[in-house]
Amino acid sequence: MYATLCDNSPLIKVSTGKHEASFALNGSLMNPLEGFYATLAACAAVYAKKACKELGIAAEGIAIDCKPFAGPKGPLTLAKFKTDVRFPAHFSAEQKAAILDSIKHCAVKEVVMDGPTIDFQVAEV
Repeated sequence: MYATLCDNSPLIKVSTGKHEASFALNGSLMNPLEGFYATLAACAAVYAKKACKELGIAAEGIAIDCKPFAGPKGPLTLAKFKTDVRFPAHFSAEQKAAILDSIKHCAVKEVVMDGPTIDFQVAEV
């Protein structure tokens, strides 16, 4: 479960049983939408590292840049999310292909792509 308690500060702290994430509405930290985009970038890194582990190579030096592109309805709609990956010179074409394929299967991206089937519910308890 993820929980947060609202107060009058610009900060938002979301906690789980093990961890806490902080966001802000005043630009001092990422806002939740920026955090969502950061989560997609982090997921790409997780899958790159997993692929490297399976290949028996170090992930050291792999650079991942991600950029969201707004849809026709403005900045709160996501039309495209581009992930650019740069590899150190010593990576072979086969290693690069395996890592790129792994990144394509990021779990967060998969949830977003299947999003229309998610039943979001909001209720007073």
